[in-house]
Amino acid sequence: MLKYFTTFFAGLIIWASLVPALDAAEKPLEGPIDVFLGKPHMDVQPLFIEIRHPNVVVTRKGTVLATLGDKKLLARRSEDGGKTWEEEITIAEPAFQGGGLTVDETTGDILAFAEDRHPPAPLSFYRSKDDGKTWQKMESTIHPDTRGNVPSMHMNEHGITLRHGKHAGRLIRAARHYGESNYPKKHWPTHYTTAIYSDDHGKTWKTSNPFSEMGTGEAAIAELSDGRLYYNSRSHWNAKKPPLRRREAWSADGGETWTGWRIVDILPDGPQDTNYGCFAGLVRLPIAGRDILLYSNCDSTAGRKLGTVWVSFDGAKTWPLKRLVWKGPFQYSSLSAGRPDTASEGWIYLHFEGHLPQTRIARFNLAWLLGGKPTGDGEVPIKPTADQSPRSSVKNEPRQPKN
Repeated sequence: MLKYFTTFFAGLIIWASLVPALDAAEKPLEGPIDVFLGKPHMDVQPLFIEIRHPNVVVTRKGTVLATLGDKKLLARRSEDGGKTWEEEITIAEPAFQGGGLTVDETTGDILAFAEDRHPPAPLSFYRSKDDGKTWQKMESTIHPDTRGNVPSMHMNEHGITLRHGKHAGRLIRAARHYGESNYPKKHWPTHYTTAIYSDDHGKTWKTSNPFSEMGTGEAAIAELSDGRLYYNSRSHWNAKKPPLRRREAWSADGGETWTGWRIVDILPDGPQDTNYGCFAGLVRLPIAGRDILLYSNCDSTAGRKLGTVWVSFDGAKTWPLKRLVWKGPFQYSSLSAGRPDTASEGWIYLHFEGHLPQTRIARFNLAWLLGGKPTGDGEVPIKPTADQSPRSSVKNEPRQPKN
């Protein structure tokens, strides 16, 4: 009898431990647009101090997970949709954040990349199986691209899991080849962006064909509802004089090749008095059957300031709307969106560098963005709500964003 009860309770414990994972796996990946509308709202609060390079993702369970690191790789978690934040977690030290995290939507695991120092540098891999609470070092292999180069992960937007088409379940994230070195500047024309993708949950990675333009780096990828991938990149080196605009390309084969390169005239690549560019955020809202993309960067003629979010309602064909989020200094930024049926549902998250060395997290909805300004690049198909007096709050900071 004792043996029976011991076996029964052991099985009960195992079952109980699996229930949260099963619940997360059963939650839909995309939902209706209504949850991003409603009454406009925006708030901002400080998040990290001392170090740089912010990123943000939302886990399969809806936990908002913000990271950064140029000395050590740190994370903070929010289980209530971004209202409150837990204490800092150290993923790796010393470490230089190798771009953003990647949430495996099939397993619920979260993958992190950490380089020993500013790249080119040795790369380490970490995995969390408990929603970002703890992290373990893992073995992984990245295969070289068609030019024989293994890319760096440094400072690219977070990875994604593909949801549509024959490559559904594939992990993919932007990457970057540094050429011989990052400095002196004469090496910048030898840099180029690319991507790595995995079909075995991060154990091995293949590298895509290189991006179509040399001198690029720090990029982002979004998947559209038809399975095509949209690639948006910074330019670190440009033979032309300012102003500098973003670069884009597309993939119809799950990120293996990139075609349709062009300059995006409407999207600034950092302040427009330089040809140096700036790291930007990119995310597609998880709305079934719609391709609403958001892009974040400076909207400034001089200096890294005026943090702004642009909106595309047609999968990056046009960007007809923008709204100022942060009036002061604005450096690197990252975007993510809440998941259906979780505490994060309906929210958009912007983790950004403001007054260095401090990062902040802005939380807002699409209804708030609809109160922005037209760019003249296409039409806005969704009308603002009648109430356009958005609730806004900035914690521990007197500056309020202004339109």
